[in-house]
Amino acid sequence: MAEKKGFFAEFKEFVARGNVVDMAVGIIVGGLFTAIVNSFVKDILNPILGLLVGGTDFGSLKIVLKAATETTEELAIRYGNLIQNIIQFLLTALVLFCIIRAINRMKEKAEALAAKPEKKEEK
Repeated sequence: MAEKKGFFAEFKEFVARGNVVDMAVGIIVGGLFTAIVNSFVKDILNPILGLLVGGTDFGSLKIVLKAATETTEELAIRYGNLIQNIIQFLLTALVLFCIIRAINRMKEKAEALAAKPEKKEEK
C-alpha cells in the first residue's frame, strides 16, 4: 500500500516539478507582452485608422432613446463602444497573428538549418 503524503508534502512536490515555475514565468511574460500589443494597437494603429476614416470617434456613436433632463441622465444605446471594441479586438488579433507567424517562420528556418547535415570538404 502506498504511503499517504501530507498536503504540504504534495504541494512541495508539485511546486518542485518545475513546470509550475515555467507556467508562472509564462503568465508574467504574457501579461507584459499583452501590455505591449495593446499599446501598439491603441497608440499606433488606432490613430492611423482614425486618420483613414476621417477622424471618426466610434466610441461616441449612439442612438438616444430618451434625452437627458434636469433630473435624469440620457438613455442611449452606445453602439459606438461595441464597434470600437470589435476594431480593437481585430487589430490586436492581427498584430498577434503577425508576431506568432514571424516567430514560427524563424523556428522553421532554425530547425531546417539544424537538420541539414554539414558538408565535409574533400581534398
